[in-house]
Amino acid sequence: MRKVVGVADLAVSNRVGEVLITYSLGSCIAVVIYDPLVKVGGMLHYMLPDSSLDEAKAKQVPAMFADTGIPMLFKQSYQLGAKKSSLIVKVVGGAQILDEKGVFNIGKRNYLALRKIFWKNNVMVTSEHVGGNVNRTVRLEMSSGRVFLKVSGVGELEL
Repeated sequence: MRKVVGVADLAVSNRVGEVLITYSLGSCIAVVIYDPLVKVGGMLHYMLPDSSLDEAKAKQVPAMFADTGIPMLFKQSYQLGAKKSSLIVKVVGGAQILDEKGVFNIGKRNYLALRKIFWKNNVMVTSEHVGGNVNRTVRLEMSSGRVFLKVSGVGELEL
């Protein structure tokens, strides 16, 4: 069964037959986590680095922002039995799309926000596919924890 994680959305699962997928990551970032010991995983697709940009929106849609969405993703996975010490963490996105001159640098700012949060919380990234100027689709197979990435113009690869 396929569960689509939309923009400013997250999903956590312990259903072995489920696949979490998010489409068209540009400057947005997907954080994919998986605990192989208990087969619990999750995916967050956030748009912006900092909830202080719109605190009212952050209360309504916390998955829209790195600083509210990332903690929520981890907490929900812990509620299903995942442990921080056994999580595999993968990061995808943060491209520079529709901003060729780098005026806004949303992708870079999204990535820097994530790295700052992870550094403060001692979270190590296992692998990543970030930056550039391509769109990406990412999916997590709950049965195995395998993460597949589809990159515009390149095709599919395992992350």
